[in-house]
Amino acid sequence: MRSWVSGLAVVLGLTTTSAVAEVVLPDAVSDSDYVSHPAERVRLGWHLFYDPVLSGNREIACATCHHPAFGTSDGVSLGIGDGGTGLGPARRVDPENAPEQRIARNSPALWNLGATEFTRLFHDGRIELDPTREAGLRTPLEDDMMSGFASLLSAQNMFPVLSPDEMAGHYNENEIAQAVRQGRITGDGGAWDLIAARVRAIPDYAERFVALKPGISAPEEITFTDISDAIAAFVAVEFRSDTSQFDAFLRAEASLPEDAMRGLTLFYGRATCSNCHAGPFQTDHGFHARGVPQLGPGKAARFESHRRDTGRMRVTGRTEDAFAFRTPSLRNIHHTAPYGHAGSHATLEGFLRDHADPVTALETYDRTQVILPEMPVEDWQILDDLAEVAAITTAVQTPPITLSTEDIADLIAFLKTLSDPAALAGRLSVPDTVPSGLDVPGRLERFSPDALRPPD
Repeated sequence: MRSWVSGLAVVLGLTTTSAVAEVVLPDAVSDSDYVSHPAERVRLGWHLFYDPVLSGNREIACATCHHPAFGTSDGVSLGIGDGGTGLGPARRVDPENAPEQRIARNSPALWNLGATEFTRLFHDGRIELDPTREAGLRTPLEDDMMSGFASLLSAQNMFPVLSPDEMAGHYNENEIAQAVRQGRITGDGGAWDLIAARVRAIPDYAERFVALKPGISAPEEITFTDISDAIAAFVAVEFRSDTSQFDAFLRAEASLPEDAMRGLTLFYGRATCSNCHAGPFQTDHGFHARGVPQLGPGKAARFESHRRDTGRMRVTGRTEDAFAFRTPSLRNIHHTAPYGHAGSHATLEGFLRDHADPVTALETYDRTQVILPEMPVEDWQILDDLAEVAAITTAVQTPPITLSTEDIADLIAFLKTLSDPAALAGRLSVPDTVPSGLDVPGRLERFSPDALRPPD
């Protein structure tokens, strides 16, 4: 961290004795913040990331919900996984294979997840490094979790393929969904092994895995852990983002526009954004209850009938963690709308305005701010229940912040400097084909991140 005042004062036409608090900025990101990966493993993971062969019905790839055209998210508040057709906001329910519900939470962006400081993943941090456990990490599967992952990011990849609403599909549709429903996850014939068997059966993948890893001498030795490690390597390299205008500013290689400078002083000062959005990637990796509106199916166990989402409390069981969600990184935030754990806000302006005074905002929340593909489900059960809304607002412990229209505009100007054109353009981008021969999500569309950028 470094303190910085003088340059700011000059830009704003102020002296350091004016009412300008000392601004403490994070250190610039460097190569030491990341782990390196062999190029061939990255390219192998590239194809696997875009290959629907990993999903139960061979229709959904990782890229379906984490597409570079939508800032590595999917451009909607709550996505449609298995049972949908199309991509991004154009995705629609497949009437021949309609899903039971929307995906419960907004698809998180993937920027910089390969950096070593990311030790918790998902909105509730249910996957996290934990040196007290034998496998070195904590997951919902506890002792049944496989071991031998190359990284936490690799372990995270193991779970979307098990979700009926995301990639697995439903019980009567395929052998992977049936294995999940029956609790057969690990071991021979488990869901992960069934997916690995599909990959082992594709000659191109089999040959590349054998050539890549010394521990694999024959295709039958390829496990889902190997597959997951390759995908993690691709995500870590492809979605590394550390060449934004703000990065250049921290390295003393460039200046920021005046409105962005004013936004910076707000972000690291009076607006208190950096209390949570701290560090080089603008996240403290902590969990905070900020009264963000909830919509959609919520998070409930199979035996539960409610539609609420208590966030971190579902992981820890502690009432003080109710409605607390992980602080997201803000890298490329201008390209990752909608915002919030349930995608409650389509624009940064709307989110910032409500985030400044969440208790008041929740009472007057404008439901037209969501981007939801049409689906015959109830999305507003929680917000229609006064007791549920009261529980969300009661959990908010931070005081409201007064922000003018000009303040919000300046904050947005600063947040735009976190956009990284090189990372958004992609290093490998979208492949034309994948070894399975299945359709590549977004292959026929040629998206432009600028064209798809949400309005301010």
